[in-house]
Amino acid sequence: MLGAVLATILFSCSGVSGRQLVKWLPGTEVNFWRLTLATLLLGAWAHTMGGGLGGGALAVFLISGAIGFGFGDIALFQTYPRLGTRLTMMMVNCLAAPFAALIEWMWLGNSLNAAEVTCGVVILAGVGTALAPGENPHIERLALRAGITFGTLAALGQGLGAVLSRKAYEVAEAAGQPVDGITAAYQRILGGLFVTALFLLFLRRKKIFGAEEPVSPSPALTQREKWRAAAPWLVFNALVGPTLGVSCYQWALLTKGTGVVLPIIAITPLTVIPFAVWMGEERPSRRALIGGVVAVAGAVALVLVSR
Repeated sequence: MLGAVLATILFSCSGVSGRQLVKWLPGTEVNFWRLTLATLLLGAWAHTMGGGLGGGALAVFLISGAIGFGFGDIALFQTYPRLGTRLTMMMVNCLAAPFAALIEWMWLGNSLNAAEVTCGVVILAGVGTALAPGENPHIERLALRAGITFGTLAALGQGLGAVLSRKAYEVAEAAGQPVDGITAAYQRILGGLFVTALFLLFLRRKKIFGAEEPVSPSPALTQREKWRAAAPWLVFNALVGPTLGVSCYQWALLTKGTGVVLPIIAITPLTVIPFAVWMGEERPSRRALIGGVVAVAGAVALVLVSR
């Protein structure tokens, strides 16, 4: 239980620090450097205490990470500057669960029962309420539409990445080469780092990096000043998100199982609210807050009825 609670708090801190980072640096660059730091930290453990690049499902874990940490987080860091921490975390975390269930139904043939479909509808209703333009007058319509698009892509990436990760564990078990959680996280993050590096190289080569500047940039600063301001947040984000957050999540799964852990993790969009308000972001309206609670309740219920 402690691992799940710690993971929830760490993921909330990751969301808030991610939002701070995109005030100074473009989203893809932020994602590349945070994944680089996390890869070094996870790799140090995996190659000394864990399984390194071994196991029977390296290829599947790499693909899972390429989609989740790669494409998913590229979209995630384009959502932060447009929607803010609260809406981004609520949208991505709540939509990832029904996306994963839908993918499993379409790909693996896992049927959806009436309760699961109902939970999906509840999640969509809650997300729709929280993201309604009237509830977010501080966000320009164009930025809101772009944020919703990127947020949907991020949730889809996380959902598909999670399905592939579960499939990878099954492949490793079938091959008689089970992989521990932190080693799996390391193998996944390598795939994500590869995709992010390619995308960053493409942006720089095409000289369209400026198109990624935050929607609400900080006052004009030199590149050195931006990095000086962003560096502490970057290290903090790499530690609390893909390193310690994922490690606590895997620890929780080993001790309690998904039936206990996932409902706790699903409340992350609510635990992030006080952190976001403390960091000076907007206070949610009552209706937007209710929409977020409904969406989170739907996500928790979906996990419980899918056990």
